[in-house]
Amino acid sequence: MPVSSNHVPTSALLPASGTRIKLAQLPPLSLYIHLPWCVRKCPYCDFNSHELKAPPLPSPLPAGEGGLSVETEHAYIDALIADLEQALPLVWGRRIQTVFFGGGTPSLFSAAGIDAILAAVRARLPLHTDAEITLEANPGTFEAEKFRAFRDAGINRLSIGIQSFNPRHLKALGRIHDERQAHHAIDIAHAYFDNFNIDLMYALPGQTIAEAEDDIARALAAQTTHLSFYHLTIEPNTVFAKFPPQIPDEDAAATIHEHVEARLVAAGYVHYETSAYARPGRESRHNLNYWGFGDYLGIGAGAHSKISFADRITREARTRSPGEYMQRVTTGAHVIDRKDVPVAELPFEFAMNALRLADGFAIAMFTERTGVQIVAATKALREAETKGLITRDHLRIRPTERGRNFLNDLLQLFLED
Repeated sequence: MPVSSNHVPTSALLPASGTRIKLAQLPPLSLYIHLPWCVRKCPYCDFNSHELKAPPLPSPLPAGEGGLSVETEHAYIDALIADLEQALPLVWGRRIQTVFFGGGTPSLFSAAGIDAILAAVRARLPLHTDAEITLEANPGTFEAEKFRAFRDAGINRLSIGIQSFNPRHLKALGRIHDERQAHHAIDIAHAYFDNFNIDLMYALPGQTIAEAEDDIARALAAQTTHLSFYHLTIEPNTVFAKFPPQIPDEDAAATIHEHVEARLVAAGYVHYETSAYARPGRESRHNLNYWGFGDYLGIGAGAHSKISFADRITREARTRSPGEYMQRVTTGAHVIDRKDVPVAELPFEFAMNALRLADGFAIAMFTERTGVQIVAATKALREAETKGLITRDHLRIRPTERGRNFLNDLLQLFLED
């Protein structure tokens, strides 16, 4: 492609070596722990989640109360600890700022199991005294005594996967809970936690603006400290991809989003990230670290990691099958695919995360987190500003409302020349 005389190719502004950089300091480190089982896989879900009806180990194990056998839970915890042990040389001595139990449905695990996992983490890595420790939970798995024990184990934040309070939409989404169980989960969350998130989805099959606003009204009545509001998307390799439901078109979905955003902002919530709203000071610290291009160590079947070193940034992905993962990791066999991120991809990777934030990013952070000078993104930034997708000064770059609404178009500009 011809290059004009006033454009220097991005590749000419990047360090000469393909994956080598120089970081003055390492970013904050989070820990993600994947607990892969759920009662039933939802038709829209493309996460690494596995229904309990399929034996997770090579030979069937007796089902325990709630579906997850004691033997399977113990075997998986042993595998997590072995995984963590093998990962220690990558993060030795670094302090963990946040911990997130994701899935699957982590609340299927016993409180004693969660306690054992956190004890193993504390014994091997320094945990910040004020660490945010989140557990994902689904209505239908809530028992008061169990969640009190989760709190005693060290969980200080819940993320409740409600998705909708509407019976028709819950059925369409294949959820195992009903409206009554959703409110029961909220009552238990209030009893033991002062910080919890509610997940809701919109652009659901046949959903009207009034129905979406009713979901939001119920979440507001629950006095949740944080709300994640996700657009239903049809992902490959899901039941919905094979049998697509009729969902609102993009214009209708955008109208729903506008109404909901106005309602939440008027109620005092900060729209701080593309899909996230929070009471001031209650933003998800774990996700803020992700979006700020911080580091995270992921352990568990299918978990991903991003780890920075002084001279490179590495990404990892673990074996997805829980049975294979448990068999292999406990014997020290290979379970991780690892690669260093090419320097040429770092501007896009950083932008893909940081530009999800309403407040954007400090210019100095770009170099701090990537090892690449901001001039490498000059062309992309200039085009984005010209198109009204960002605003910038000498300290900070922020997406505009247009940039947030057309985030994919904005990110496309950061792809390698």
